[in-house]
Amino acid sequence: MSVPAATVAGVTTTSTRYVALLRGINVGGRARVPMQTLRELLAAIGGTGVRTHLQSGNAVFTHEDTDPQRLADALQQALADELGLTVTCMVRTAEDLRRVVAANPFDMTGINGSRFLVVFLAGPVPLDRLAAIEQADHAPDELRAGEREVYAHFPDSIRDSKLAARLTDRGLGLPATGRNWNTVTRLLELADA
Repeated sequence: MSVPAATVAGVTTTSTRYVALLRGINVGGRARVPMQTLRELLAAIGGTGVRTHLQSGNAVFTHEDTDPQRLADALQQALADELGLTVTCMVRTAEDLRRVVAANPFDMTGINGSRFLVVFLAGPVPLDRLAAIEQADHAPDELRAGEREVYAHFPDSIRDSKLAARLTDRGLGLPATGRNWNTVTRLLELADA
């Protein structure tokens, strides 16, 4: 989603709406990042209209920069400089998040959104690593590949799932952070607001 940002000397600049996903903050007393601080850090790197969702490192903002990776790097650096934390940050455009929701290969009828995970990846899905996972060994849990995300359903529990434990940086070979379906769709609502 691009929104007009300003008109300077007769030239209109546009800003892009983004979603920031921070991995592993405010979980089990580790990597404490108050949401007010996250909003301030995003503003300090040039983000505007910053809104956070929950306490687990989800934010929506606009920015004139068109490179999500550059914004993720800037946010990671700001967290390191200001709080001394090494936190994996992923930044996706609202348009890309809309694609993720629309491309969900699961029929969500009857699926509890809190037991359905989208694992966002720092690069393309490593199909070789996913192919090495014997899904039958993890039933009733199941997963499907997207472009830069993995969709996974855990009908009994995410917490106790052996499949969920494989959908990590180590298991997938690249940085990953998961959000349940309820959070993903709420972030899209915030990005579209």
